[in-house]
Amino acid sequence: MTRIDRISVEPLDHELREPFEISLGTREKARNLVVTVETDSGVVGHGEGSPLPPVTGETQAAAVATARSGTSLLEGASLADYRELVSDLRAAVPGGVSALFAVETALLDAYCRDRAIPLSELFGGAPTTVTTDITVPIVTPDAAAERATRAATAGFDHIKVKAGGEVGADVARTVAVADAAPDATITVDANQGWTPKAAATFVDEVTAAGVDLALVEQPTPKDDICGLARARDRLPVPVAADETVFTPADATAVVREGAADVINVKLGKSGLLGAAAIVNIAEAASLDCMLGCMLEGATGIATSAHLAAGLGAFDYVDLDGHLLFDECPPSMSFGPRIDIDGPGHGVSPPAAVCDATER
Repeated sequence: MTRIDRISVEPLDHELREPFEISLGTREKARNLVVTVETDSGVVGHGEGSPLPPVTGETQAAAVATARSGTSLLEGASLADYRELVSDLRAAVPGGVSALFAVETALLDAYCRDRAIPLSELFGGAPTTVTTDITVPIVTPDAAAERATRAATAGFDHIKVKAGGEVGADVARTVAVADAAPDATITVDANQGWTPKAAATFVDEVTAAGVDLALVEQPTPKDDICGLARARDRLPVPVAADETVFTPADATAVVREGAADVINVKLGKSGLLGAAAIVNIAEAASLDCMLGCMLEGATGIATSAHLAAGLGAFDYVDLDGHLLFDECPPSMSFGPRIDIDGPGHGVSPPAAVCDATER
């Protein structure tokens, strides 16, 4: 029986190639954390979390402290008890969602490596290639068009456009992307920036401009589930709940209120096991699922891709955080394909800590 011998937690910074602006703010660097689980058999697992203060409520320092505070619950425990350990950890350290995702990933990565199986197998599937969209942040229409052209040339056929500011500017950006990539599926993410009325105005104007909009994500503030439901009632396109859903209980509330057609599942909000539970709730209610990400690097993205391959339940995949980094690993080059392997999530320690000097 393999047991956890030692757990370490360290901050991990990723330099972004360009500033990334959404309605909640601008990021120039991903200030993440990396967790390493060492076992008495010599097996080592790694996990990464990406705290985003406007979304997760955590700073990097707080996330590191949270992850470290939970290590005493795990040291000496059996890897085989991973479900109970994750449950106990989340009960003991509530709120530190990205920190707990990093710890949970390291734990499950070690468990799978100890058994020489890919992480996807834990969720019922083989480590097949996953195809992602790419995101255009809040930039000028010209810059948005340039990014969309580059994305289409690289093979992306699904582009997410960030919005949630002044509706006219959001419309101009979205139209520019659609014109530059006419064959791409276009979705829009307001990151809580609109009212139901503003969302309806936006959809009317982009539709009038000839954009075939596939989906609007989180148009209203995360805690206003009634507002989200009103937006869904007003919009002629599917509405996705993102920041509104962190837990299975949140997903149940969205279903109960009829607030969304799609739930955006992010491991940085719910963790792996929580994500699987949210998918079960969504599927039972005939809602579609999206798999999104924060600003994770290779480890976090590979972990999410393994969940996608394992469950086979996601209608939309938005796993492009690593494409924003200066040091994007060669195994995840600029393009829509995410090729994954095992054992565990398949990312080697140098890539897990994004040590550019070793590549």
